[in-house]
This record gives sequence, C-alpha cells and structure tokens, in this order.
Amino acid sequence: MVQRIKLNLEEIESMLYFWQASNDKEKVAESFLHEVAAMKGITASYDDEFNAESVRKVLSAITNREILSQKTQKEARFWNNNMWMMEDLSYTDTMVKPLKLLNIDDMAEDVKNAEGSSRYEELEVRFSPLHMDEYIIKGNRLIINFFRVMPSAEDGESATIGGKQIKEFIKEKLEELLKK
Repeated sequence: MVQRIKLNLEEIESMLYFWQASNDKEKVAESFLHEVAAMKGITASYDDEFNAESVRKVLSAITNREILSQKTQKEARFWNNNMWMMEDLSYTDTMVKPLKLLNIDDMAEDVKNAEGSSRYEELEVRFSPLHMDEYIIKGNRLIINFFRVMPSAEDGESATIGGKQIKEFIKEKLEELLKK
C-alpha cells in the first residue's frame, strides 16, 4: 500500500544551472551534459528517435551557440523548449516556484485506497524537461514534462498542467499509474 509520495526536482535543478550558464555564455562541461542525459526523468523519454546522444547533441548545440542540424522532430522540440527557457529566465523562475512550494505529502492518503495501490509503498513524482509527452509513467514513477507547467499570473505560487491545478493533475496521473 502506498505510504509515501516523493517529489523529485533533480532534473529541474540541473537544468536551471544549464539555462543560466548558457544564457551567461559560460561553457558547460561535456561531462555535465552526459550526467543530465543519464538522469532517470530524462532517460524515461528515450526511444528510437530520442536518446542520450540526442540530449547531449541538443544541449551541446545550445551551450556552444551552434545550429542544430540533422535533427529528429523530438530533438527539435527539445531544442525549442530549452531555448524558450533561456529567452526569459524570470519566466522560467515563475514556472519553478510553484514546484518548489509544492507539498504532495498528503496525496499518499488520497491514493492509498486506489485500485492497484498495494503494488507500491513509495511513488515518485519527477518534473523533467521532456520533448513531446505531457507525462510518462515508468514503474512507480510519474515523470511530468516541466515545459507544460503554466504558472498562475495571479499569485505566482500555483500552476496548472493541461488546464488542471497541478495537485489535481498529479493525483489523476498517480491513479492512472496505480492502475497500470
């Protein structure tokens, strides 16, 4: 039965560094790009068209201010989304703020009696910079595309994804995860 739900912002913290450093025209080490490409929230999106080399190639092109040539549709979307974050870092910060304030501890109680909840003791919610998907479910992990977070213009402390309040979205997708 679900006892805990863990929020993981590891990929977002790493990408905040990348976006800021690249925006400031600092060279980001190739080893850092490989570390990002190996993060669980990003590897969950890998398939025949998008893999660790795609992540490295896109992020390298961005940090080196190079044109991204011979790209797949998913690589192009990943490049475009990352460039969007660098256009206005203050907007990026408004996207991150609701996630840093997000408390999902009480959700374990909400989903512990849901169908399939006996399969896992812990669920993990990760926000990750993905390409096309709104979210991905892998085992006990719900990986949400950070680029789909829409911060509230009213209070700056709440956000929506797909038109739903962020906690409502997470709860709905965790219930879907448990049913799989």
